Amino acid sequence: MRRDRVAYVWTGVAFAAFASAGCGKAHYVVAAPREPKQVEWPASRVATHVVLVSIDGLRPDAIGMFPTPTLQRLMSEGSYTLTAKTIIPSKTLPSHTSMLTGQPPERHHVLWNNVVTADADVIGTPTVFGLARARGYHTAAFFSKAKFQPLQQPGTLDYSQAPGGWFGRWSADRTMSDVAKHLATARPNLTFVHLSDPDRAGHGSGWMSKPYGHAVAAVDLAVHRLLAEAETSFGRGNFTLIVTADHGGHDFNHGSADPRDVTIPWIAWGRGVKPGHLQGTAVRTMDTASTVLWLLGLDVPSDWSGDTIRNAFGSMATSGGGF
Repeated sequence: MRRDRVAYVWTGVAFAAFASAGCGKAHYVVAAPREPKQVEWPASRVATHVVLVSIDGLRPDAIGMFPTPTLQRLMSEGSYTLTAKTIIPSKTLPSHTSMLTGQPPERHHVLWNNVVTADADVIGTPTVFGLARARGYHTAAFFSKAKFQPLQQPGTLDYSQAPGGWFGRWSADRTMSDVAKHLATARPNLTFVHLSDPDRAGHGSGWMSKPYGHAVAAVDLAVHRLLAEAETSFGRGNFTLIVTADHGGHDFNHGSADPRDVTIPWIAWGRGVKPGHLQGTAVRTMDTASTVLWLLGLDVPSDWSGDTIRNAFGSMATSGGGF
C-alpha cells in the first residue's frame, strides 16, 4: 500500500546538487533547533552513542573472499553472525524500512522500491529516529540513494541527507566526507550511515565479481574511516557500532527468497559488546531496530516484531558524557 502524497514541511533547506549517476535536487533536511533541556539518560542504557551502518548488497561470504580488514577486525573483536536474515522482498527500501521500524512488510506496507516517486512516497510507520528524537536524543542519517527520501520523516532527524535524481546515488567516499564534516561539529546519539557501492557493482557486473570485490573493499575502508571519526567525536570506547546489510544478491540482481539474497551479516562492536560468534542466535533485520532502542535505554514498542539481540552484549554499563 502506498500512502497518499503529503506536503513535507521542511525545517531545513534543500540544496541543488548532482547525484553521481543522475542529476536532481539532493535533500538535506535540518530540523528546527529545540529548546535546550537537560535530558535524563535511562540508567539501563548500554551506550550514549549508537552508530548503525548498512552496507547495501553485502553478502556475508564477501567478507572472507575480498579484502575486508576492518570488517574482519570488527568480527574478531565483537559479536557477529553471518547467517542473519532480511525480509522478502529482499529489496533496498522495504528491507531498510524493516531495519529502521522493527516491522515486517505486512506491517509497514512498504513493498515499493522506486526512485522516480521518492519525493512523493510516504512511510508512516514510526522509525528509530523518531522514537529517539521524541525523547530528546539527537539523530542523524546519511542516505546514499535517492529512494531513501521517504525515510527522511519531518521532525524525526536533526540532520539527514539523500541524493536526488532518478538514479541518484552517492559513493562511500562522498558519504563519509559528509559524515566527517557533521561529526566535527555534532555528536548524535543515533547515527545511521548507508553505503551503496556493493549493490551498484553487483547490478552492474554481478555479485561476487571483481568489480563487486573492489566495491566491498571500498566500503571496508569507509567503515575504517567511520571508526576514526566516531572515536574523535564520541571518544574511544564511548559508542556502540552495528554493521549489517539490507540484502545480498546473486548474478545481477536480488529480491527473491534465494539464500544468497536474504542472508546478511550482522556485527556488533564497541561499548557493551560481548565478543563471540552468535552461534544458534537467529537474527532478523527487524531485530536491528529493537536492539538500537535498547542500547540507548529506550522502550521497544510492544507491537514491534523485532527482538533485542541481547546475546551480543555483556553486563549493562552506563556511558559517560552527554549530548
